[in-house]
Amino acid sequence: MPGVVSEIPPRRPLPSRLIGTGARGARQVAGLTGLDRAAETAVEEAIVQAAESPAVERALVRILEGPQFEEALARALGQPAVERALARALDSDQFDHLWNRLLASDEAQRLVERIAEAPEVRAAVTAQGAGLIEDLGRQLRRVARRLDDGLERVVRRIFGRPPRTASAADAGAVTRALAVGLDALILNGLFIVVSGVIALTVSFILGESGHISIAGVALGAIGWIIAWSVYLLFFWSLSGQTPGMRFLAITLEADRSRRIGLRRSVRRLAGLALSILSLGIGFLGILFNPRRRGLPDRIADTEVVYVDIEPRAAPWSGHPAAPQEG
Repeated sequence: MPGVVSEIPPRRPLPSRLIGTGARGARQVAGLTGLDRAAETAVEEAIVQAAESPAVERALVRILEGPQFEEALARALGQPAVERALARALDSDQFDHLWNRLLASDEAQRLVERIAEAPEVRAAVTAQGAGLIEDLGRQLRRVARRLDDGLERVVRRIFGRPPRTASAADAGAVTRALAVGLDALILNGLFIVVSGVIALTVSFILGESGHISIAGVALGAIGWIIAWSVYLLFFWSLSGQTPGMRFLAITLEADRSRRIGLRRSVRRLAGLALSILSLGIGFLGILFNPRRRGLPDRIADTEVVYVDIEPRAAPWSGHPAAPQEG
């Protein structure tokens, strides 16, 4: 058309046309022979191998643990726009719906069951329960030791005895009484269970009589005395302390050893019986004797001393990643 000038694209140089023609031809040849797919597979495998190599892993760890990454992440999270976006996402109905579906899923239930059955979780729960009992025992021991000193001070003042000038290492009357009370609870519980089983067995064999005979009461009392004696002799001779004494952190000693043996245990049991039959007179030495030794201790040549128990560390406190105090 007149007045219209058509622009003719400039011709590329000859070397460029030859290289382009060669490249198109090479692509056609590679497509026909399958070399292009083989090359893509080789490149993909090389990238995967490089990503899985220890060198790349160490490099990523260095980057993620480096201060630059932490600073960049902190700056990004500190931006008001990011905070507003996160707040909107958390407050949205879609997030609540997604969270409810996640909690109701079978995978979440299996995860909770697996966590609950983990040995570490069970150990932590057990440690928490044991820690609660230890805390109660520690508080009870502290109060009992104060009452030991207070009761001794009052009794000595009433009878005109000089007060103790130094703290005693031997257990006082209140701590011993509490230990005896705990042992009595343990023994009575076991005795009630065993007596109930025996009574049911006898009633099943001989029939129910409808009343308790005097002979039955006498046999029960004798059985209780025998059970109490065996209980004390067993723990005294075995470890020098009963469960109640262990909870109150006191122990028997003879010649600075906790193994007092069966012979001393029998002698101490005899002294205990004499003290009870004398309406408690044999126990007055605990309040007046400088070493707090009553008649059972004098007869068996033993002492009842306090034991210092340190708080037990939690099972995870020894982990290398656990925070160190101080």
